[in-house]
Amino acid sequence: MDTMEVIIEKIKEYRKKKGFSHENMAEELHISQAAYSKIEKNETKLTVDRLYQIAEILETPVYELLDVNPNNIYNQQNFYDASVGHQEIQNLYQENKDKTEKIESLYEERLKDKDKMIQQLQDIITTLKK
Repeated sequence: MDTMEVIIEKIKEYRKKKGFSHENMAEELHISQAAYSKIEKNETKLTVDRLYQIAEILETPVYELLDVNPNNIYNQQNFYDASVGHQEIQNLYQENKDKTEKIESLYEERLKDKDKMIQQLQDIITTLKK
């Protein structure tokens, strides 16, 4: 079996486990039942987007439909200099500190504007009452 046939067999397997018919799948995918049948017969191209939609409907991770064992996916181990890592953390801390201070400053300015507006409204009300 080629890769696409394996994926389609997995889709069929998970669809049947869920108790879904072609009609159910077609309705969920907003396509005709005939269009869905063509997917399972490998008569039409299965796009990546459509594969993700099917996985979501079947409540199944895409890697399971692709028949990929996540334990077989190897991540490159990254070695990094602790001093570089420390510097990156310091830079991030400083950026966040600067942003936080700017937000606090803007907030305080807004509070002052609000207080000025309240005072202006009170002055207008007082003038109107006279």
